[in-house]
Amino acid sequence: MATSIHGCKDLHVRIVSQRLVTASDISIEPHVLAVSNLDLLPQTMQVAMFCIYPKPPPPAGDFAAVVASFEAGLPSLLDHFFPLAGRIVTNPSSGLPEVHCNNQGAELAIGNAGVALASLDFADMSASLGRVQLAYGADVALSVQVVSFACGGFTVAWSTNHLLVDGCALSSLVSAWSELASSGALSPGSRPSHDRAVFRPRAAPSYDAALDDAFTPVRAERQVNVLTCEQSAVGRLYYIEASGIARLREAASRDGRRATRVEAVSAYLWKALAGVVGAADPRCRMGWWVDGRRRLTSSPELRATMRNYVGNVTTFVVREERVEEVVQAPLSDVAAMVGEAIAAPAYDEHFQELVDWVEEHKAERYTETAGLGLGSPTMTVSSFASFRTDTDFGFGRAAMAIPTGTSAARLCAGFMQIAARPGDDGSWIVTTFLWPRLAAALESDEQRVFRPVTAEYLGLSAPQVRHSRL
Repeated sequence: MATSIHGCKDLHVRIVSQRLVTASDISIEPHVLAVSNLDLLPQTMQVAMFCIYPKPPPPAGDFAAVVASFEAGLPSLLDHFFPLAGRIVTNPSSGLPEVHCNNQGAELAIGNAGVALASLDFADMSASLGRVQLAYGADVALSVQVVSFACGGFTVAWSTNHLLVDGCALSSLVSAWSELASSGALSPGSRPSHDRAVFRPRAAPSYDAALDDAFTPVRAERQVNVLTCEQSAVGRLYYIEASGIARLREAASRDGRRATRVEAVSAYLWKALAGVVGAADPRCRMGWWVDGRRRLTSSPELRATMRNYVGNVTTFVVREERVEEVVQAPLSDVAAMVGEAIAAPAYDEHFQELVDWVEEHKAERYTETAGLGLGSPTMTVSSFASFRTDTDFGFGRAAMAIPTGTSAARLCAGFMQIAARPGDDGSWIVTTFLWPRLAAALESDEQRVFRPVTAEYLGLSAPQVRHSRL
């Protein structure tokens, strides 16, 4: 099917080959991985780390060498990430998902796009990256999709399921691949842990009653209708220069307290949201996905396990404020509110309460109440910027590595995922799904903090032929 994509009307990925790759270590016994209660919060939702690579510099090799690298190296990677060679199955007794680790094989799909990377309209997610990723079965634990482009560049989508990984674990998978490809082995500090037993409910589950309000069953009558959901948001891909982040941090810091990068950018975004909401609603909300690995400190053993834990260790915090207050407050005050909200939970007890709460609510799927789109407008932020992802597996580092995903729930909240630009230059690439009015406000702001991603920004070569837009 022909489509018009930023001057290129021919983007259609053709599957060249598709096969299963199994782990090479035949000593690993088949087993069933019962997921943790924290894994059951997102449950089955397909996610990916999508990496874009320019044409490899000599003497790295051509696309055939890239494919050969995956064919040769994936079996060793799966030795360490054995559950990803399994299948996601619903237990007939409990009705809950589990992973059958019988080395059925991860999927390796090779495709050809037939166009130049620079012809894609990167700023529009649905019109570019959304058309490159390939569909894969709901039971597949890992689908590695490698697609070549006419310019000599290529993309790699590490596609899996949120049931098995969160952002940190997904980033560690990509880094482990690069380490294995370059050195032939994983260092002790990079070897993953898949032991879900670390998150066990207490014999008598106990939790704060506020958790009952924090989650809502995923039922049609409690969600907005599908047309409202489809029309409420646009997918945009922005970048924030390191200098822009630094300016915001300077403005967001005061009285000897230096705001973090996430606090500073969140404060700017919150003020933008409040400005768009205006008099239409007296209040608005911001929410943050918080990685618990660095915040679970109850024991040295737990801290050691969390360092390389592959699974879900995230929680959601939210804060609601009056629109007028957010608009009028200086950036430093709003950044302080962000910091207070993120630091507020006693995380060791909070995660235990989450585990206990899920134990008593397993029979139904839930989603975060604030994300439904009911009540005051909510913008949520998930930061991958602190996860150092090594994308160079022998063909140069990626021009961009961003998380992507889909949700089965009909959500009408704004959503933003922040990822560091490969190369550690301090800039961010930001995946967003947000209201058109907020997107327009961000793009028209004089500070130009959020800028649409372009092929030029990514350093991709220009296409040989440009077609007019149809």
